[in-house]
Amino acid sequence: MTLSPQALLVLLEKVKTLSPLWIRLPLGVVFIAHGLDKLFGTFGGGGFDATVAQFTELGLQPAWFHAALGGGGELLGGILVVLGLLTRFGGLLIAATMVVAIITVHLSGGLFARDGGFEYPLVILGSALSVVFTGGGPLALDRLFLDSFIQSFQNITRNRSHD
Repeated sequence: MTLSPQALLVLLEKVKTLSPLWIRLPLGVVFIAHGLDKLFGTFGGGGFDATVAQFTELGLQPAWFHAALGGGGELLGGILVVLGLLTRFGGLLIAATMVVAIITVHLSGGLFARDGGFEYPLVILGSALSVVFTGGGPLALDRLFLDSFIQSFQNITRNRSHD
């Protein structure tokens, strides 16, 4: 089966509303894993104590606070982004952790990841900012709650205008 260019364009137009989902899912899953690893060592990382030690070496003080903020931000941000619940806030948490990672760890390595550089965190930062600026899309819990909130607000204002 082959698709004509016109048929391909029609298909792409129909599925383009799913594009936020293709950014949200891998971004969120990766950050859930990173957060769990930083906080609990779930996937073979050293857990909270190792994260505190790493942040101490980076000069982030108090290290326990930065470790909790970093690991917690990654975990919460990942969960929110996957669910599409408070999606923009979740994306902002992820973006903030990437800015800190770029500045404190990767900037001195230059651009390329092979040299410990910031290219990979920069791509993640771009993905997270895409989520911040575009939201979760139609397949997000935000959509359910936002639509419900807007409908309630419209009903309240409509009732007030009739008083």
